[in-house]
Amino acid sequence: MDNKLIIAPSPHVFAPRDTTRIMGDVLLALLPALAVSAWVFGWGVLAVTIISASSCVVFEWLIQKFLLKGPATVGNLSAVVTGVLLAFNLPPTIPLWLVMLGAFVAIAVAKMTFGGLGRNPFNPALVGRVFLLIAYPVQMTTFAPLTATLSGIDAATGATPLALAKGILKDGGSVSDVMAQLNITDLVVGFKSGSFGEVAAAALLLGGLFLLVRKVISWHVPVAVLGTMAVFSAILWFVAPASYMPPMFHLLTGGALLGALFMATDYSTSPMTHKGGIIFGVGIGLLTIIIRLWGAYPEGMSFAILIMNAAVPLIDKYVKPSRFGAAKRRAQA
Repeated sequence: MDNKLIIAPSPHVFAPRDTTRIMGDVLLALLPALAVSAWVFGWGVLAVTIISASSCVVFEWLIQKFLLKGPATVGNLSAVVTGVLLAFNLPPTIPLWLVMLGAFVAIAVAKMTFGGLGRNPFNPALVGRVFLLIAYPVQMTTFAPLTATLSGIDAATGATPLALAKGILKDGGSVSDVMAQLNITDLVVGFKSGSFGEVAAAALLLGGLFLLVRKVISWHVPVAVLGTMAVFSAILWFVAPASYMPPMFHLLTGGALLGALFMATDYSTSPMTHKGGIIFGVGIGLLTIIIRLWGAYPEGMSFAILIMNAAVPLIDKYVKPSRFGAAKRRAQA
């Protein structure tokens, strides 16, 4: 009988997906939201996205060639994904030089400083976004009137829905006063003020479903994030319905869907196990609502993800998969 036991180093399972294909799927999943953003804000959205993505690629290539002196990694599309996600976290009227500065921080500081893809502890796009928010708060919180260029509809708007709600409730208004100025259909379709990734709820859900079907992401982190946000906000809303916004409002506004589906699921900055992913997602959901309701900023998704990124090593330390054969040995004992 032939010896069929083959000894070889890992990896032992071949999968047809590589980094380039995974990043390509993420870019495809973001296309519907990008199209809606262009419809809502105008074609200037594409300029911000192209500048952000190309800047990330150029900065990564320069760092690889002249500082790290290693093989170029821009071909795996991870820099492009970082640039597109950074653009989704920016207002459409932001100066293009700030877009390039945010791209530099995302790539040079948050990614390549730690050795590149797979070694960065924090989500690069969010690091770039938070840096710009802290350093340039006026430019990052200035939103122009909406212009639906494809439909010919023009609409003036002020603050984002989250900022509007926070301002009205802080001034003594009620939830009904907030909802009188908002339309749920607009929140779903995307006709509202905000960053690219804050407008297209339905398109983001479509992209997230695509990633789930393609098995690029699993359901654990997104469901934990959105489920925790819904449960926590529902409890507060049930206790004081005039003072706290309902769960649907929190799920459809801000960066909830973009963060849960595209940012928190980043392989490099999320836990290795499904159980750890659930803990990670619950932490993000709780922190997001806490910052939204009692923090200085109307939105808290970016800060929540970065805080939980820092907790990932601790989660991985205490939530580990069982060693192969461990369960069988325990049963025999």
